[in-house]
Amino acid sequence: MVSPPQVDLEAPGLAFRSLLALQKPKRVRKFVPDDMVTILDGLEPGFSSSEQIISLAQKLLDPAEILANAEQRRYAISLLPQRKARELCEKLAVDPGRDPFKAALSVADDIERHAAIFSFFGVVDEPRAPVTQLPGQDAAVADYGLFAHQRKAAARTRRMLSAPPHRGVLHMPTGAGKTRTGMHLVATHLSHHEPTLVIWLAHNVELLDQAADEFEKAWSRLGNRDVQLFRFWGNKKVQIDEARDGFFVAGLSKMVALDKRAPVDILRLADRASLIVIDEAHQSIAPTYRSVLDALATKRPQTQLLGLTATPGRTWSDVAKDEALAEFFAEQKIMLEVDGHDDPVAYLMSEGYLARPHFRSLNVSSGLDLSDQDRQRLASEIDVSDELLRQLGQSTQRNLSIVAACEELIRRHQRVIVFAPSVANAKVLAAIMLARGFQALTVTGDMPGALRERTIRQFKSAASQPMILFNFGVLTTGFDAPKTSAAIIARPTKSLVLYSQMVGRATRGSKAGGNKEAEIVTVVDTDLPGFGDVSDAFANWEDIWHEPSN
Repeated sequence: MVSPPQVDLEAPGLAFRSLLALQKPKRVRKFVPDDMVTILDGLEPGFSSSEQIISLAQKLLDPAEILANAEQRRYAISLLPQRKARELCEKLAVDPGRDPFKAALSVADDIERHAAIFSFFGVVDEPRAPVTQLPGQDAAVADYGLFAHQRKAAARTRRMLSAPPHRGVLHMPTGAGKTRTGMHLVATHLSHHEPTLVIWLAHNVELLDQAADEFEKAWSRLGNRDVQLFRFWGNKKVQIDEARDGFFVAGLSKMVALDKRAPVDILRLADRASLIVIDEAHQSIAPTYRSVLDALATKRPQTQLLGLTATPGRTWSDVAKDEALAEFFAEQKIMLEVDGHDDPVAYLMSEGYLARPHFRSLNVSSGLDLSDQDRQRLASEIDVSDELLRQLGQSTQRNLSIVAACEELIRRHQRVIVFAPSVANAKVLAAIMLARGFQALTVTGDMPGALRERTIRQFKSAASQPMILFNFGVLTTGFDAPKTSAAIIARPTKSLVLYSQMVGRATRGSKAGGNKEAEIVTVVDTDLPGFGDVSDAFANWEDIWHEPSN
């Protein structure tokens, strides 16, 4: 016989997890999403009607999130022991009468009483540990070497930028040291021009954090003077008048906002900048960003503009858009070359700079019933729609197949990353793996910044326990966890750029602190397109770019 749960009903209030411990499995099940219950029961029949569902709910459910939902808040109140229902009424300053449940529920939706309800269930409004706030600017004080193929690429890039029209792209595959090579170019430029600004632009927080951290590391070894490091994204502020000599890292969206609010500040930066670098260069011709780049790079004819990319195109098959990108950079591109080797990717893999990826497909039947109109729209749109991705994430059969693949990989790899088709699906898959006894983490774009940073640090840590990270909407760029040796691409895409970026999260080579080999599992859904080989991604756009003569 199972011993009754040890819950102290004499103590004030009743913690939500203690409330769950007092319930039968069928009552707790109502808090757990139906699609998750379906999958868990499919994997282990009877799971949701056993004590295991209570244990999972206690680990998985966020009491604050549950109580913030009106229906679930009311349901939680209805589960209280009667004496606790009366106690809640006292806390809410309402007469319990003959039916304390009815009395408590009558004010459960009163927002002014929510703090008392949350407190009763053990959810206190304690301040979260604040995100580490780096200042808007600080001093980056003056070894940091390059491999031979990186030195050659850097030298050729310098020659390209030194001659009119002073713009072009450096194209290196993911994991080949693009950021480090770029920082050597930045440090050399800053050392030869004084005073001057180098402006580094990127579109997401991970890339911006990476650039600022990498510059501090590079300049302390390569710099010839003390300069300023300016961080200009999110809630970070910079005094534009003080930005005269140093490295200015800026978010594209924040620069667009500055251009609209104070265009003269953009022009001031353009007057002081002699090198503009845009990471993930395929973003540069987006209409919202191009005006900022034009303002920064064309104010002075000698200003240099460098794009960095592992995928020098915006699409797989839209030649017009790819040509527009090439034209913006004067059709000049330095591609990584290795003497005596026609295929740089193959060389980097053979020498351990990149992990050798082993691709395999996971064919699934998602049960989607696509009409002719759906198929036409899928063929004409630039990528798979959010609605279709959401539907894929709700497919029980698809999820069962992905969970099986996850369990197989996590038994052979220390770090596995999964690209899910939606936020909800990432959370469901992580919860299922957690219930199955694995260390599962979730990172999504809607997470608070502090929680996302802590989760990423945990995944990147040296902990020996295998971990699997489910994510949606983030971590395709600017995310460097070298020990990641397997990836499941469960988010279908028509974008070769996006696919290549996802593959690249698992292909850091042993010489760069990563692995000799990597496993890439691509979930293939009926009627949806996909890609399969990173070498094809590296060479796909060569017909619209030209190597500058050196």
